[in-house]
Amino acid sequence: MNNGKTEKISERELEMVELLHKLNMNRSVALVLACLSTGEEVTSRLIEKKAGLRQPEVSIAMRYLCDNDWINVREDKNTGGKGRPVKLYKLVFPLEHIIQSIESDVMYQKLSVLESIERLKNLT
Repeated sequence: MNNGKTEKISERELEMVELLHKLNMNRSVALVLACLSTGEEVTSRLIEKKAGLRQPEVSIAMRYLCDNDWINVREDKNTGGKGRPVKLYKLVFPLEHIIQSIESDVMYQKLSVLESIERLKNLT
């Protein structure tokens, strides 16, 4: 788990965000994925600070990542007896696996578009 220091998103992570965004991934999801790319468990609060996102944006991105089974969510009840347990997030798979999944989706979408174009050509 991160030791509590607030980091800024790195140049490498920013480039990753831009590339994911070019592949039609929501920018907030791309930012959260980049923050998780270190492989460490992180809190949503750390992601908010590092990525410059608001809490609702992080929650929506987490929902997307959970729906794709890309992250694990764990509650840490060691909060000193006050408040809610802190949720910790971590990638389930190496980033390479997630990129391969994105690649497969993009290839499927492109093939579907090409098939539609061919069908249109046949109709004219």
